[in-house]
Amino acid sequence: MLKPRDIVKELDKYIIGQDDAKKAVAIALRNRWRRQQVPEPLSEEIYPNNIIMIGPTGVGKTEIARRLAKIANAPFVKVEATRFTEVGYVGKDVESMVRDLMNSAVAMVKRERMKDVEEKAQRLAEDRVIDLIMRKEGVGGPEERERIREQIRNGLYDNYKVELDMPKKPMPMVEILGAGGLEELQMSLQETLSNLFTSPTKKRYISVKDAIEFFRAQEADKLIDMEEVVQEAKRRVENNGIIFIDEIDKIVGTDQTSGPDVSRMGVQRDLLPIVEGTDVMTKYGIVKTHHILFIAAGAFSVHKPSDLIPELQGRFPIRVELSSLTEEDFARILVEPENALVKQYIALFKTEGIDLEFTDEAIKEMARFSAEANRKSEDIGARRLSTVLTAVLEDLLFEIPDIEQTHVTIDGEYVREKLAPILKDEDLTRYIL
Repeated sequence: MLKPRDIVKELDKYIIGQDDAKKAVAIALRNRWRRQQVPEPLSEEIYPNNIIMIGPTGVGKTEIARRLAKIANAPFVKVEATRFTEVGYVGKDVESMVRDLMNSAVAMVKRERMKDVEEKAQRLAEDRVIDLIMRKEGVGGPEERERIREQIRNGLYDNYKVELDMPKKPMPMVEILGAGGLEELQMSLQETLSNLFTSPTKKRYISVKDAIEFFRAQEADKLIDMEEVVQEAKRRVENNGIIFIDEIDKIVGTDQTSGPDVSRMGVQRDLLPIVEGTDVMTKYGIVKTHHILFIAAGAFSVHKPSDLIPELQGRFPIRVELSSLTEEDFARILVEPENALVKQYIALFKTEGIDLEFTDEAIKEMARFSAEANRKSEDIGARRLSTVLTAVLEDLLFEIPDIEQTHVTIDGEYVREKLAPILKDEDLTRYIL
């Protein structure tokens, strides 16, 4: 398990600044490991210190939580508090976030198990396809079988057609029942019906390449013990799961008994038992939420964290404020992170055989324009960089398949030429930048 300092270093690769928030989540992650080293029954009494991140949009709140989950290889879901409603109102119930987390964990563990049996499943899939080919060609014998296997692996049979009995896809239950609050009923009913009745099949001719993919998935499913997958997924959710609740400030309401705020206050009350620790029924069994780490986030531009109901405030004892991004931050965000926008566009241009280069002055100008656009219109944080880069490179992105150059340099003058007219027009800035 990484030390808090190492966790922060990993986060630094993707998020610029916001040191307080990184430190808080690094401590929370390390504490989970520490709890698991404590002997029972005391370990069961050590609850995670849930975190509220306060800051404007686009400063890295979601990215910090998502990268943290990747570092820990932990089940993770991001939900918007605004999608939930109080029981009795139309919308999703808060327990669905735990069901989503469990579904995510099962998929994660299943992918890992698939990798473990990939080689065996591949050979079994090849055997089934070889049987079809030998039957079609009227040949036999172990030597012939290995010859065909070798040719399949060399791609010689990729477009060769074989006949398969493939299941017909049933109509999704959501189309029958309709959406909205029925997701669990939909999945349970569909699984029950599929277990009761065998799916009808139809004969189809498909390529050997596609047939191997089809059979490999089938064979891998047979080799994987789904009961063990579910148990491991449940263990990970209960001990390492992370739920990121965004826009929590949007469910802050006033003390009133009618109107739209009633449902918002109800969502807070419904969230309380989930965050405090309760048992949630999922299609994989009961999941305990006592040691799931909850990270909430919101701009809190209208309301304050203290406007949340007191009980919910008590379940989020750690509060960190993320600062608005400066011009210097924008310049660093453009080039330093491992997934920096500049690196992405360089890779995109490379696919057209063109080396794209940004001068230091160009980076500074784009950072300056981004900061200025955020001041003049809505502050959307680092997302502003995407709109700025799109405006700068739009003409080039359209023209590069037809130009003969192999090297394109973006300098400060080019950036000013593309952005100055937009920034001068206040109305245009509102919609373009």
